[in-house]
Amino acid sequence: MEVSGEVATKSDDNLATEEPLEVRLVHGGHRFPVAVTMRTPGADFELAAGFLFNEGVLQGRERLRRISYCVDKGVGEEQRYNIVNVELAAAATPADIAPLERHFSMTSACGVCGKATLEALWARGYRALPEGPRLRPGMLVSLPAKLRQAQALFETTGGLHAAGLFTADGALVAVREDVGRHNAMDKLVGWALLKGKLPLAGHVVLVSGRSSFELVQKSLSAGVAALCSVSAPSSLAVDLAREFGLTLVGWLRDGRFKLYSGAAGACELGAPGGH
Repeated sequence: MEVSGEVATKSDDNLATEEPLEVRLVHGGHRFPVAVTMRTPGADFELAAGFLFNEGVLQGRERLRRISYCVDKGVGEEQRYNIVNVELAAAATPADIAPLERHFSMTSACGVCGKATLEALWARGYRALPEGPRLRPGMLVSLPAKLRQAQALFETTGGLHAAGLFTADGALVAVREDVGRHNAMDKLVGWALLKGKLPLAGHVVLVSGRSSFELVQKSLSAGVAALCSVSAPSSLAVDLAREFGLTLVGWLRDGRFKLYSGAAGACELGAPGGH
């Protein structure tokens, strides 16, 4: 029912689908659950691959043997598509599994991160990004409209986040949608992993909503040159971006943006008083 002023009328509405997805890791003849998330069905294999890559379990596509839906006996036809098995090409070691402990139950919302997590990224082998391409302000302000035009599900439901991958010239490469911003990003990284396109050096990612610590971390994992968002970044997201040299752009809307992090010359800016 839709209410306008004092008038109520019957109406139909298209809603974004949200269902649980369980990711199981398969190794040594055994399988066990490593993550559960609420997601929009679709690109489930990309979501699982992207999540495991961003958590350091899949260092590359060569570590992946197979991804499949669950076919266990006793699992109903509907339920099987909510369980994904990820089989590694070689037996996993305790070091491979350790990064997943904090994510046994992940969600479609932001996680809790702190200084210890930032320091852990250095320990996991993260390094400062190489200098990326210069990004024209005119190109950056054109991205939100391009992303919106590519959001087919958002146009229908109005309830989905998106992560879009662009070249440094502003050409759209890929876009993924989900009820969760982190899931959309994992799907995008998973797509790049399965297509053999990682690292995404020289590319720009635009996400709907705000930039969180974990979205910056996923961007660093994928090797993108810049992360942009239509809203504000968190303070820890800015700290992480500056720590590793990621260009971080926020409030990218209405022909304007704010630059929070980036090497000198990352954006070809003009005189003061511009963006």
